[in-house]
Amino acid sequence: MRVRDIVITGDPVLHSASEEVTEIDDYIRDLVEDMYLTMDTAPGVGLAAPQIGIPLQIFVYDWEDESGTYRNVAINPKLELSELKIRDPDPETESEGCLSVPGERFALLRADHATLTALDISGASYVLKASGWLARILQHEFDHLQGTLYVDRLADKEQKAARKAIKANGWGIPGQFWSPGDDFLEP
Repeated sequence: MRVRDIVITGDPVLHSASEEVTEIDDYIRDLVEDMYLTMDTAPGVGLAAPQIGIPLQIFVYDWEDESGTYRNVAINPKLELSELKIRDPDPETESEGCLSVPGERFALLRADHATLTALDISGASYVLKASGWLARILQHEFDHLQGTLYVDRLADKEQKAARKAIKANGWGIPGQFWSPGDDFLEP
């Protein structure tokens, strides 16, 4: 297992749809182990394969709340969402961050509930019904597999601030990354 570098916004792998996994073999199992280690080292609550430069439909997540502990991989996931109630997001309770836009946080409105259907590392299908922050995490990671970053979904005012932060950090161009454990870009 090894910690992988995390790709920063601007690289084409983050802005393109990922490919379906056709076989869960040793390569995929090793990749998933690296993804868990990278997510934990960063630290983060989720990590998608495109964030480490691999354009495959895989993400890992790790979340604990009063309902339980949720740590798993989602291979070739599908996501169903509850209706989005249009309103302004609360910056105190609905601000997200992203390991590919390190150190920045912006308020984003998300669906309250999500149902994930995916394969686990053994190839078995599972369904996870989520609400609250777990639903937010699943939506965030699923978006990565579609080539969408959370900053792409921000409302105008927040999107302007995100573009300004990206420019100020010198990001937004291909080939940039950071190394969890060596670089300390996440609070």
